Amino acid sequence: EVQLQASGGGLVQAGGSLRLSCAASAFIFPDYAIGWFRQAPGKDREWVSSISSTGTAYYSDSVKGRFTISFDNAKNTLYLQMDSLKPGDTAIYYCASTDGPLSAETMSAIPWYDHWGQGTLVTVSS
Repeated sequence: EVQLQASGGGLVQAGGSLRLSCAASAFIFPDYAIGWFRQAPGKDREWVSSISSTGTAYYSDSVKGRFTISFDNAKNTLYLQMDSLKPGDTAIYYCASTDGPLSAETMSAIPWYDHWGQGTLVTVSS
């Protein structure tokens, strides 16, 4: 069972930066995807960004150009560098991973993700 532990959330002013981390216990299968989702108060959970086991990164339109996803294979840790933060980025951020590869079309689909971390709160003040 893959276990994910997210951290790095906090309070930041608009225009500022934060880096989220997600430590993964292990990946049983060689091909997988791992990424970030977020859920704002009163809203559905939405996909933010994912990266495949081959290193291809995908971003939602709302964060493209501001957020950067990366994965450190040596540390088995996923990162999300968030720059130019906006109040609309305020949410609980969750990391999640799959047990198999995803296509570009399914990378953003919540049901394909098998393992979820506990979430870390990001608050962006105006």
